[in-house]
Amino acid sequence: MHLAAFLVLGSTSTVLANSQHWPSWNKPSPPHHGSKSWIPNFKNLVAFGDSYTDESRLSWFFGHNGTGPPAGTLTPFSNNTAGGGVTWDRWVSEYSGAALYDYAVAGAVCDNNIIYRYLAGINGPFPDVVYEVNSFVADTKFVNATTNTNTLYTNRKSDNTVYSMWIGTNDLGNGAFLTDSSLNDTTIPDYVDCIFKRFDTLYKNGARYFVLMNTAPLELSPLYGLPGKGGLAASHYWPDKPANITEVSYKMKEYTQLVNDIYAYRTPYELLVAKRYPGASIAVMDMNSFMSDVYYNPAPYLSSPANVTGQYYLCDVATGSQCTSSNTTLDHFFWYDELHPSEQVDKAIAKEFINVVKGTSKYATYW
Repeated sequence: MHLAAFLVLGSTSTVLANSQHWPSWNKPSPPHHGSKSWIPNFKNLVAFGDSYTDESRLSWFFGHNGTGPPAGTLTPFSNNTAGGGVTWDRWVSEYSGAALYDYAVAGAVCDNNIIYRYLAGINGPFPDVVYEVNSFVADTKFVNATTNTNTLYTNRKSDNTVYSMWIGTNDLGNGAFLTDSSLNDTTIPDYVDCIFKRFDTLYKNGARYFVLMNTAPLELSPLYGLPGKGGLAASHYWPDKPANITEVSYKMKEYTQLVNDIYAYRTPYELLVAKRYPGASIAVMDMNSFMSDVYYNPAPYLSSPANVTGQYYLCDVATGSQCTSSNTTLDHFFWYDELHPSEQVDKAIAKEFINVVKGTSKYATYW
């Protein structure tokens, strides 16, 4: 997502530090549509996306003169993230014991040749999902000069590793399709094509279990929300936002619903008709419905009184600085800032993602 002002909430816990050593499930049944037992043995999560998923990769670019981690490097745990705490994929690792390999980059789009977003701090565009997947491939081919083995992926198999993809907020938002800012005459279907092309690369490099996480209900966020329901007239993410914020919100909803419908119909086409990924399974995780359910029924997820329309962290519109935090603690909020879900929502997403992996989620369709 957009590069957010970050808040450090504390140091790495012992539980998180040891999370990759927890026991995992053993679910031996083969995948099929409607499966009640999806991946046989969940040991690894390889995550791609933007700031909804990024743990520390963009920070690495800032700290290393605009260059990414070298091949064979596992980026470190961090709770200094766009959502103000631990990311959903790290919570999956803690709750399940699966090792986490996080390639997501805050601010990413699927392909910079479709949407180009410049970041002065690294003197170039935000690294895109094309970069992320290529980095994964480089990591799988890395050979440690001392051991003559791959010391990063020591237990990656076709039946124990899940590959998640959650990308779209920056592709669909301001400075992108929402404001008619795409490049090379590209359209929303080109962005969807980009995702399946990345699946092609992952598949060729051993991936067989994919979770395609659909677009969030961005029209509920303060950045794209309706007036009277938390929608902001302007934000440091979008200082020159049009005055008709109702139109903005409805257009965003139209785009997210369009993309999600494409996912719903194209995924079974690619697997069952085109037979693009023989022997693979894709679970489409309905993030839009799940996050909407949390938003409209927050009691099981947020501390009372829940705040789903406001935001915990707010910065000056013109400068992006002079930021203030709410006097109410973060666990009451759905939104950390104008765009990013809070850590409490990330915890909820993680628990539901684990249900997806188990094959029991009502928010997933398995193909």
